[in-house]
Amino acid sequence: MKFIKYFLVFTLIFTSCKSKKNVTDVKEIVREMSAKKVARKHVAANFDKKSVNAKLKANFNNGKVKQSISVSLRMKKDEVIWLKGTKFITVFKAKITPTSVSYYSPFAKNYFEGDFNMLKKILGVDINFEQLQNLLLGQSVLNVKEQKQNVIIKDNSYILSPETQAHIFAIFFAVNPTHFKLDNQSIVNPLKNQRLDVTYPSYSLIDDVLFPAAIKIKAKQANRFTNVDFFLKSVAFDTNFETPFTIPNGYKELKL
Repeated sequence: MKFIKYFLVFTLIFTSCKSKKNVTDVKEIVREMSAKKVARKHVAANFDKKSVNAKLKANFNNGKVKQSISVSLRMKKDEVIWLKGTKFITVFKAKITPTSVSYYSPFAKNYFEGDFNMLKKILGVDINFEQLQNLLLGQSVLNVKEQKQNVIIKDNSYILSPETQAHIFAIFFAVNPTHFKLDNQSIVNPLKNQRLDVTYPSYSLIDDVLFPAAIKIKAKQANRFTNVDFFLKSVAFDTNFETPFTIPNGYKELKL
C-alpha cells in the first residue's frame, strides 16, 4: 500500500463549532510596512488555544494514485498530534510527539515507529514537531522575530524571508495584510531540485479564532510530486479528548 505510506508522510509535513465564518482571500490594499512590524504582527496572530479537535477531508494525488479520505485531527499544543484516517474503515492511525513519529494501518496490517529523520529523508529538509504544528495552524515554520527579515510586496502579500538564508535551502513566508496569518510558505532546495509549498487559501473565524479552512501541500522532488489538500469540516478548541494509540501484535514493520 504505497498510498498509505506516502499519504502519512505528507500528512505529517507539512474542525462542531459555536460560530463559524469563512474568511476569504479578499485583502486590504497593501501598504508599505517594515519587515520587523510585519513579523511582529504575524507572531501576534499566532494560534493561542491549548487544543484542537478537528474533522477534515483530505485529497491525495501523486500522479499515479488519487484518493480522498476523512481525517480526524486531535492536537494538544506542544505535546501531541494524533491523526486517524478513514474510508469506510480505519485506514491508518498516527501519533506524533516532539520526539517520535508512530503509525499503523489496520487495513494494511503494518506499522512504523521512528523520529523526525523520516521526514528529512523524504523531503530533504529538517522539520521538527513545532514546525509541523505550525504548518497545520497557518503559522510560519520559523520564528520570524528571532532572525532579521527582508520584506517585499508581491501578489498583494508581504513576503518575508530571512536576511541570511540557510546554506542548503531558502524559506519564504507570504503574510496576509488583513489578518497577518500566512497565505503560503515555501521551502526550496535548488541543489536537490526539491520544493515544499504550503498554501492557505482561506481561514474560518470560529469563536474569534482564525483557523485554516483549507491547506494545500505540494511537495516536489526531481521527477515526482505529491499533493495533499485538506478541507476543514468542523473544529472545536480547548475540549477534553483522548489520543489512544497501541500498535497491535502481528503487524509488519514498514521500512521507509
